[in-house]
Amino acid sequence: MNKLYSLSTKLNTLVIFRNLLENPVIKSLQTLAGETYHLKSSEEIIKSYGSFVSALFNNTCCLSDYIVELAMNDENFYIVGKGAGKEFDPVVEDCLENELHILNQLAALTAKETKTTIPYADYLPEWINKDIDIRSLYYERIKNLPVTGYGIYVRYAAFVLTEEGIMPVKYPDPQSLSQLQGYERERNLVIQNTLSLLHGTGANNVLLYGDAGTGKSSTIKAILNEFKDQGLRLIEIKKDQLLQLPNLLEELSVNPLKFILFIDDLSFSSNDDSFSTLKAVLEGSVASRSHNVAIYATSNRRHLVKENMSDRNGDDLHLNDTLQETLSLSARFGLKITFQVPDKQDYLDIVLHLAKESGLTLPQDSLFVKAEAFAIRNGGRSPRTAKQFVQTQSILQKSEGILQP
Repeated sequence: MNKLYSLSTKLNTLVIFRNLLENPVIKSLQTLAGETYHLKSSEEIIKSYGSFVSALFNNTCCLSDYIVELAMNDENFYIVGKGAGKEFDPVVEDCLENELHILNQLAALTAKETKTTIPYADYLPEWINKDIDIRSLYYERIKNLPVTGYGIYVRYAAFVLTEEGIMPVKYPDPQSLSQLQGYERERNLVIQNTLSLLHGTGANNVLLYGDAGTGKSSTIKAILNEFKDQGLRLIEIKKDQLLQLPNLLEELSVNPLKFILFIDDLSFSSNDDSFSTLKAVLEGSVASRSHNVAIYATSNRRHLVKENMSDRNGDDLHLNDTLQETLSLSARFGLKITFQVPDKQDYLDIVLHLAKESGLTLPQDSLFVKAEAFAIRNGGRSPRTAKQFVQTQSILQKSEGILQP
């Protein structure tokens, strides 16, 4: 039995890492192993060799790195159980030891060894290998699960909820705290709450409300970028997905990471079914949120519920009770933070800060005059208006530089 086929046979015994057998690189390697063992035609074997190397090179030219990546990111019952604090029977631990040894052998498989089983003397592409210890790396991953997580949570920090489930955002907003100017007191309240979530000391659900463009959403995105390396993840939820909250909370409750469930621009109509779902979660129902999840919502409305005059003149026998229920949802958030429109000086401070970051050379007096005029034309002063103004001036400045002879 050649080494390649022996290794392929060992792969078929995988239990904990069984998902890896569905990986296209592993599948093409096992096809190659079977054809070399059963002495298929040279043409078939060479074709399978090319398919394997092509599948590998679509990811990396290093087989060792690829196998490590597969092992570290595989979401299997063992790592999920460890993330939830589960202890496994010794027979499972022995199984893990054996499988990590097999994966280490696979990572060390060289192109030269593989080509000895192929009846072909001309050029065949080769991959590279590294000296690695998958066993040590895997146990280190288990140790650091509260910070690194497992599965898709290892590679990504921001996610959205879709019909297919939780999906990663591959190119999230790079907003950082250092780029935000003003609202230090408001932002520090959110930061301290987030640190409490990360440290497991009890975090509040947070409502950030105020005028549009004051930096509510940017604050949450920046906080994610600041603390993602400490085990923080964010899942954005649309208002029409709130009915999925109980199932989502149950799914996340066993995860070792900490999660912000982000609901942007939250508001309800008076007869909205999702209103009751969110209210139940915030109050603490049978399916109340777990220790590792906090809801961060933004809204331009403090009371969250759109109310018409007809609502106050309806035929409800207990009208006052109904009105109190619709107006009290915001009270269910443990922390409510107001982002008010900046005054003139705060607005100009924000403009100046952003202008320096962008490298604008416009004299300060001229900068301020233009910034005020821009605010008047674009709905008033706000951090968003300041950012748009600076971006516009930066484009003009670059254009002038290009046009100059």
